[in-house]
Amino acid sequence: MFDLFKSAPFSDPQLGELLRSRGHWRGSISLGSDENVPLAISGTRSEPDAPALQAAREVATQFAAWRPSIEEALLEHYGPYAESLARGELSEAGAAFPKLVDANEVWGAVALVSVSIGFLNGKVSTELAYTTLWDEEHTVGACFEDGEFIELCGSVMPV
Repeated sequence: MFDLFKSAPFSDPQLGELLRSRGHWRGSISLGSDENVPLAISGTRSEPDAPALQAAREVATQFAAWRPSIEEALLEHYGPYAESLARGELSEAGAAFPKLVDANEVWGAVALVSVSIGFLNGKVSTELAYTTLWDEEHTVGACFEDGEFIELCGSVMPV
């Protein structure tokens, strides 16, 4: 009986099969060395929103252009943690706490855990959620609106 209310799978030639669950169309996406992370796209019960679906298709090609903004934002997020550690205010969790100097070094200390695409303020919003070795309590999100970097959100819920 409950299958009556279940959405049929949506097949996309680039993203593969998407299934409706918990209010989003869900699948997976590969970006660089981060393979098959969860993907969530907004939409109706019958299909993903067309602009959000198009944005999802473009994430893989946009990612190379987004990397410098994400690197800088992650290094900026890292700064206060490194300063607290240097002052002795933060106990180092073994060898896990990274020593980062340049922005491009962040990639060895973060992991992409999900990508979500929806709408914020009437614009297509893409959020790449990362866990970091220096902030074990939060998942941070690199947020883009219409393909432009907006900010690094300090605490997001991965999809």
